[in-house]
Amino acid sequence: MKIGVLSLQGGFIEHINHLKSIGCDTLEVKTLCDLENVNGIILPGGESTVIGKILKETNLLTPLREKILKGMPVWGTCAGMILLAKEIENDKNNYLSVMNIKVKRNAYGSQIDSFETKKIIKEVSPNPIPLIFIRAPYISSYDNTVNILCEVNENVVAARENNILATSFHPELTENLEFHKYFLSMCDKNV
Repeated sequence: MKIGVLSLQGGFIEHINHLKSIGCDTLEVKTLCDLENVNGIILPGGESTVIGKILKETNLLTPLREKILKGMPVWGTCAGMILLAKEIENDKNNYLSVMNIKVKRNAYGSQIDSFETKKIIKEVSPNPIPLIFIRAPYISSYDNTVNILCEVNENVVAARENNILATSFHPELTENLEFHKYFLSMCDKNV
């Protein structure tokens, strides 16, 4: 099994390092050929508008969307969550539009408003997981097909819909590997 990390912009190296540390075969996804050679993909944090633009310019947007709709596991962190959402508050644009969520971009404020907390997320681990929020979005509304995994201050910050996982926070910026292991278990079930 090989897990791809979209490597067009943003914090992809941190995800790759976490995956490698748990023995996972990984691939930086930059081309359509790369995309064809992975069993699951992580969409990292970064600038969602920039990543969306590059996805279009490299002709990866539609093939990636189709693979997700056909069941390929995908996990979007922060900007990745925005890319997955069907709706973005106060924005007519959307990107992959595969998850039945509406997100609020920069919901917690600017870079200076970044913060860290810990939560137990039963589906992922029985132990508290560190959650790092950097200019983070949150899910402002969702369909009943979406399973809410975590809320912070009554805001939805982690959710799953079938083969799609989305988190507002950055597990790759901590030493905790539980979310990466959870995503690998999603991919295992799909192989």
